[in-house]
Amino acid sequence: MELSHRPRRLRTTPALRRLVAENRLSPSELILPAFIREGLSEPAPITSMPGVVQHTTDTLRRAAAEAVELGVGGIMLFGVPEVRDAEGSAGLDPDGVLNKAIRDVRAEVGDELVIMSDVCLDEFTDHGHCGVLDAEGRVDNDRTVDIYARMAVAQAEAGAHVLGPSGMMDGQIAPMRAALDAAGFQDVSILAYAAKYASAFYGPFREAVDSQLKGDRRTYQMDASNRREAILEVQLDLEEGADMVMVKPAMSYLDILADVAAMSPVPVAAYQISGEYAMIEAAAANGWINREAAIQESVLSIKRAGANMVLTYWASELAGWLRQG
Repeated sequence: MELSHRPRRLRTTPALRRLVAENRLSPSELILPAFIREGLSEPAPITSMPGVVQHTTDTLRRAAAEAVELGVGGIMLFGVPEVRDAEGSAGLDPDGVLNKAIRDVRAEVGDELVIMSDVCLDEFTDHGHCGVLDAEGRVDNDRTVDIYARMAVAQAEAGAHVLGPSGMMDGQIAPMRAALDAAGFQDVSILAYAAKYASAFYGPFREAVDSQLKGDRRTYQMDASNRREAILEVQLDLEEGADMVMVKPAMSYLDILADVAAMSPVPVAAYQISGEYAMIEAAAANGWINREAAIQESVLSIKRAGANMVLTYWASELAGWLRQG
């Protein structure tokens, strides 16, 4: 039997495979999540995320400068304070760990790297929830949103280019946009964590930010069984003025990412989260998979599903590989 259709013809050499590749990764599409912890004299390794640390001011500045040298697109900053309270007030302090880190990184790299910052209270509250609690111990959505708006202005004043509200509070984008505009920060963008799911894969992140959470966040983060609801969440954030939207987690939610990418008129991000990172690192450490190949394939899968940008803890390392060809 003669075959007229032989797709394998286009796979015969590495050069030919590169030529016809439908998707390619670029360092400029990568965003490096980075943690800074108040009071450290040297970086503290995160045991569940080999290779990732809680930074000091100096090491964070060096990491940002390295990201610029490697062509990485952005950095997403998370702060871990020494003192927490029920209101998460350290998140509003102009001299608090996160706002200071934004200023330090902006001083180091200027506009050469897109500086993003986390607008959420979970790192700053003594109960670990993403918002303040009411008298019954439930997250008070509307009071939390008011605090997010104030946090947004504080982070913009510190020098953030893009703000990442990650708390999944209903109606969180519009008050942030209004507060930013009223304060003269019309050019500061909002990257909405529009479809953020309650996930078992956040475990290592809890260590990274020294989370005080007891219980879970299932009353405000999305349910893993729901797909159509993600489109509603994205549409609502777009109506409120989001400049970009995010799907989180990434690898376990590639169907959601593809759905969002197909309908979104704005750029779409996806966050390859701590548990996804930890699984690959653990399997590679045991010799079960090829580490570099698995990293590249995993991030490429997120790009293939429709992400315009990928938050990944491998951003700088992967950018180095890409630059080497």
